[in-house]
Amino acid sequence: MSFSSDPLRRWLLALLLPATAYSHQEIVDLEEVVVTGRRQVLVGEARTASEGVVGQMDLAIRPLLRPGDVLESVPGLIVTQHSGSGKSNQMFLRGFNLDHGTDFATWIDGMPVNMRTHGHGQGYTGINFLIPETLERIEFVKGPYHAELGDFSSAGGAHIKTFEQMPKKQVKIGLGENGYSRLLAMGGADIGGLHLSGAMEAQGYDGPWTDVEEDVKKRNGLLKLQGGDDVRRWSTSLMYYDNEWNSADQIPSRAVARGVIDELGSIDTTLGGDPRRASMSAQLAHEHEDHRTQWSAYLIDYQMNLWSNFTYRLEDPVDGDQFQQVDERTLYGGSYNRFWVGGLRDHFHHHLGLDLRYDDIDTVGLYRTAARRRLDTVREDSVDQASIGLHYELAWRFRDNWRAVLGIRGDYYWFDVEADIEANSGDESDAILSPKASLIYAVSAETEVYLSAGYGFHSNDARGTTITVDPVSGDPVAAVDPLVESKGAELGLKTVWLDSWNASLALWYLELDSELLFVGDAGTTEASRPSERWGLEFNNFWAINEVWSLEADFALTEARFSDRAPEGDEIPGALDTVFTGAISAQYPSGWFGSLRFRYFGAAPLVEDDSVESEGSTIANLALGWSNERWQVQLDVLNLLDSDDHDVDYFYGSRLPGEPPEGIEDVHYHVFEPRQVRAYLEYSL
Repeated sequence: MSFSSDPLRRWLLALLLPATAYSHQEIVDLEEVVVTGRRQVLVGEARTASEGVVGQMDLAIRPLLRPGDVLESVPGLIVTQHSGSGKSNQMFLRGFNLDHGTDFATWIDGMPVNMRTHGHGQGYTGINFLIPETLERIEFVKGPYHAELGDFSSAGGAHIKTFEQMPKKQVKIGLGENGYSRLLAMGGADIGGLHLSGAMEAQGYDGPWTDVEEDVKKRNGLLKLQGGDDVRRWSTSLMYYDNEWNSADQIPSRAVARGVIDELGSIDTTLGGDPRRASMSAQLAHEHEDHRTQWSAYLIDYQMNLWSNFTYRLEDPVDGDQFQQVDERTLYGGSYNRFWVGGLRDHFHHHLGLDLRYDDIDTVGLYRTAARRRLDTVREDSVDQASIGLHYELAWRFRDNWRAVLGIRGDYYWFDVEADIEANSGDESDAILSPKASLIYAVSAETEVYLSAGYGFHSNDARGTTITVDPVSGDPVAAVDPLVESKGAELGLKTVWLDSWNASLALWYLELDSELLFVGDAGTTEASRPSERWGLEFNNFWAINEVWSLEADFALTEARFSDRAPEGDEIPGALDTVFTGAISAQYPSGWFGSLRFRYFGAAPLVEDDSVESEGSTIANLALGWSNERWQVQLDVLNLLDSDDHDVDYFYGSRLPGEPPEGIEDVHYHVFEPRQVRAYLEYSL
């Protein structure tokens, strides 16, 4: 890798190097700022225009169909589903079809959620183990401008943090249509100078599908122990999640048009999954006289079985094309962070961080199946994958109205693959350097302008870095680069109007060297093309008065492959228009409500834009009343009973009676019809 040939990289490094000469001068205490949500004014604190905080106050009355919907609190991020309640959500942000999280990094209490070299897809982000009531805040960023963000962060990332101490003791019961039931118990207690808190959740759901009963059996738990004092604080946590479900997958348009099935029907009725996740983590924060340190460590045990069938009888007209994906692994990791102030009369704020991760993947496999019965092994591998990342960031207020944030990150990756086909075994390693910088000008105490630039990356599936032979055809296959670089820039604004209206505006640009991914559904690697994206975002939160608030977020994106090819330069699945809005009210008498609206526009489904999806619109409503002890809430999901689509794909499949080569068609997953859920909560 050449670090001198790229003008943007040379500029970022030139900014960083002179500033670091002052990095160890006089040090003073750091002031900790507590933020609670979108009402919080981030002017004077933010490093870029495209970052923010979502607090529990923003999530408390948000109607949710699935736990993953909490990520839609990140402005511009669309969360959908195409394959049952227990599978990772499909996500879209900044012109990316993120699949299940490839270019959006997610952490829970310091633990990474994105799975490397996963059985279903690189960066798989399953957050169904979240209990929404336990979330204290979501800190989000968009773009590759923050030094603490590493793998999978080209489009951005989110740190999700649960309460150290649960805000109240409560029991909550939920019942709804389509067999929905939910029981939640959470709370905490002081025990001999320590605080113990926890939450337990059980959920069932059958779904509205014609031919498939989802039969969700979800069990979830969180336990935390916290102690210490103002100088040294520590906490440990245990999480456990177990789920199983049947899946109504995407369906071909022609099957609905012919009357073979309706929009809630299924072609293969034996699909589904059963993930399990157990974790232990610990965190320690120490306030020294001249600096602050934070340590964290985690251990995650993870298993997943997933059965899918996208092409029906295209490959195997007798037994069908159903396949099983398996992932069994243990993750080990941790981080160290040091914060201090000093240099140039205490105008330098420093952050030095180190993070380690090791994935011990016992089995990552792909199998041909029929009605969940294994017929054949496509490939079955074991993988060891390790990474180490080191980052440094300097925040420098060099004039009354000017400040700069200069960062640099270095990452090293090592892969070792033991494949069932010896020719696909091997080891590989790679390193990448990612400089980042932001220049910020304070127009006033209420308004700041930001100019940001930086490099990011995502790792590729380890199996793709050592592959030489296609496991299905036996043909030679070229290996992919272990790490794929991105670079971007952004011009933005944050402002507060009339002490009640928080707004941000960002014009951004992003380039990817390649959108190379391991294709878990096929057991091989496909190399995509270099790409570029640019867009405009306008986000607003208005606290109209003490009762009413209004949200309105707009995003426009243009996404293209940056090379020339006969098939065209459109990027399939890249949404060009996103709008989300909400109006909420919380009366002193206890009444509350929230009406939320989401729209995303058409997207190309093939490179020449000859086939595209239709736009989708959905609205959800929550109404309720509460006092110190009781809360009653009614959620109406898909309020307008829209039959728009959650997601659309275009590819070939084969139904009975169709030609051997199959038929290319739009395959889609429709919104779940309108349904009502009622919740009763009692607080002790």
